[in-house]
Amino acid sequence: MANVILKNVVKEFKSVTAVDRLSIEIHDREFAVLVGPSGCGKTTALRMIAGLEPVTSGEIFIGDRRVNDVEPKDRDIAMVFQNYALYPHMNVRDNLGFGLKMRKFPKAEIDQRVQEAADILGIHELLDRKPKQLSGGQRQRVAVGRAIVRKPKVFLFDEPLSNLDAKLRVAMRAEISKLHRRLGATIIYVTHDQVEAMTMASRIFIMHRGALQQSGAPLEVYKQPANRFVAGFIGSPAMNFIDATLVREQDTYVIDAEGFKVRLPEAFYERLEPYAGRPVIFGVRPEDMAARDAAAGGGNGNTLTARADVVETLGAETFVYLTCGPHSIVARMEAPEHPLEVGQSLAVDLKMPKTHIFDKETSQTIV
Repeated sequence: MANVILKNVVKEFKSVTAVDRLSIEIHDREFAVLVGPSGCGKTTALRMIAGLEPVTSGEIFIGDRRVNDVEPKDRDIAMVFQNYALYPHMNVRDNLGFGLKMRKFPKAEIDQRVQEAADILGIHELLDRKPKQLSGGQRQRVAVGRAIVRKPKVFLFDEPLSNLDAKLRVAMRAEISKLHRRLGATIIYVTHDQVEAMTMASRIFIMHRGALQQSGAPLEVYKQPANRFVAGFIGSPAMNFIDATLVREQDTYVIDAEGFKVRLPEAFYERLEPYAGRPVIFGVRPEDMAARDAAAGGGNGNTLTARADVVETLGAETFVYLTCGPHSIVARMEAPEHPLEVGQSLAVDLKMPKTHIFDKETSQTIV
């Protein structure tokens, strides 16, 4: 296996910069996920690593080898595409071994590698079938198997689960994660789905408008987002953002938003001092809010009053879409003992140590 390094990589399509000075290092045997919305440059970055797109400027290394001018077939990588790209006239066995056959491998070695891949993926009973006789999940396994038989230094996955239904995507996420542990492989995986990124990655690289926004372990990025974009992209439902003013009241700092005021934790104070009196963005995740009947009393002292506009009951948990003054927010909570009703007045307690504040001008995280 090998590490992969991109140094100030730029990709331009005429007047459009698809990837802007991307510098990342993916470690040997790491499961790295490039994640971001459509058009953020993640697939273009993957295709440059594979050699399918030329680099406008910058350098790409696989192991110790600079590969900018190396043909894709000589980079010792294997790529799994979104559309599987299986040969319809070949059975599964021939699809798995075709790449090795083209490289003049001995038939005995091809057969051995095909059997090993079939063992790993549990597809022995499929070897004599044609692709049209396979389900979507089975075709995906074959596409992965075709990469495994290559025994490459690096596996590249380009949105491989996007064509599968929700239940099968969950199962295949687990399969690919187990495959990574079994092979000890370096995997670079591209997706727009932040749930895939959070559940599968050793480290995630979040991209937006061609640029890297933040990288780190999934929980690290979730708990300590670098800016408003990352905070809003990671987490489902997305973080609530509220325009507010940071106010100093004697020895405390308060978020003053139209419709409510809440006091900030003392641990925030040192970083807040330069922003006193300035407009900021107050961020709170739906799971860090607890809604209850406003008439019940109690609370933690950092409470806002809101009206329930929509209640989505999902079994073990409930999403409540709320209006508080001019603000629309969503709370994610355990299903209450007594169902909430649309139009009901609710008291919403905020877990203040888990809230975030962003600079309104730069969108960078203050705390």
